[in-house]
Amino acid sequence: MLIAVVTFQTLPKNRAAALAILLAEAATVRATPACKTFQPMPHPDDTATITILHVWDDVAAFAVYTASAGFVAAGLMLRPLMTAPPVSCRYSAKLIETVA
Repeated sequence: MLIAVVTFQTLPKNRAAALAILLAEAATVRATPACKTFQPMPHPDDTATITILHVWDDVAAFAVYTASAGFVAAGLMLRPLMTAPPVSCRYSAKLIETVA
């Protein structure tokens, strides 16, 4: 399983627009069979920061997503709103259990 935590900065006035772009793509990304989680989140204390939590079946599935037309299109809209390049921390994980 791959977990990716992507964080980027916008001007505070652009954060809502950046979140709207991500949320417009959310249903499509989540519908991808290998996607377990796609959750864009505004930082609760920093009006310029957005974090995206990704959980994918594996590295290969995440690579297919990052090469997809939807990812590229969203990036073309998001990059001009960013004040610096995004930081993506990627982790290999094993699910231990799901507690409901």
